[in-house]
Formats: sequence, structure tokens, C-alpha cells
Amino acid sequence: MKKTILTLAATLIMVGAIFSSCKSSEDKVQDAKNQVLEADQALANAIQQFKNESEAIISANEKNIAELKIKIAKEKKENKASYEKKLAELEQKNSDLRKKLNEYKAEGEDDWNIFKAEFNHDMDELGKAFKDLTVNNVK
Repeated sequence: MKKTILTLAATLIMVGAIFSSCKSSEDKVQDAKNQVLEADQALANAIQQFKNESEAIISANEKNIAELKIKIAKEKKENKASYEKKLAELEQKNSDLRKKLNEYKAEGEDDWNIFKAEFNHDMDELGKAFKDLTVNNVK
């Protein structure tokens, strides 16, 4: 008899513990909503940080363009036209990147990752083009 009562008491304690530890479906839904909101906020923060860093690079490119214009003004006539054309192309690419960055609207993490990869590639190519132009100016 004692064994039966102890078994029954232990079973009741275990069942009570299981039910008290289980979350209701409303709590689970609310937790899921909170996780989505946190993920959205984290994505928004990452996007803003990326935009700030990219804007700083674009501004630095503009300063480089201004410096290169001064260097080009001192070049010989036969080289000057070629450099001015290349620099105008770089200036347009830099402007296009700024516009692309400012017009981007976040539509999810996958789209963001694709945009960021493409944008970083374009920024790297622009940086290489600046270096190539600078090397040509030294010659």
C-alpha cells in the first residue's frame, strides 16, 4: 500500500512539473514574435552600420577624385584628356554606388546578403580602378 501511494505521489509530482514547465501556445507565439522583432532590429542595425561605413568610403573616393583632378590639371595635354575621361567614369561609378546605397530598401536577410556582396564587389572594383589610375599618373 505504501508503495502504491509513493508511486502515485511521485507520478503526480512529475505530471505537475511537466505541466507547469510547458508553455502555452500563446506564450510560444509571443516568443516567436519577439525573436522575429529582435532579428529584424539586428538586421536593421547591420544595414545602417554597413551604410555608414560605405558612405565613408564613398566620401573618401570623392576626396581622391578632387585630388586627382588637381594632379591631372598639371599633366601634359596628350595625357590629360585620357585621364579626365577615366576620372569622369570613376566619378560616375562612385555617384552610382552612393545612389544604389541610398535607395536600398531591406527586404529580408537573404536579399540583404546578396546586395551587400554585390555592393562590396562594386566598391572593390572601384578601389582597384582608383589605384590603377593613380599608377598611370605616376608614369
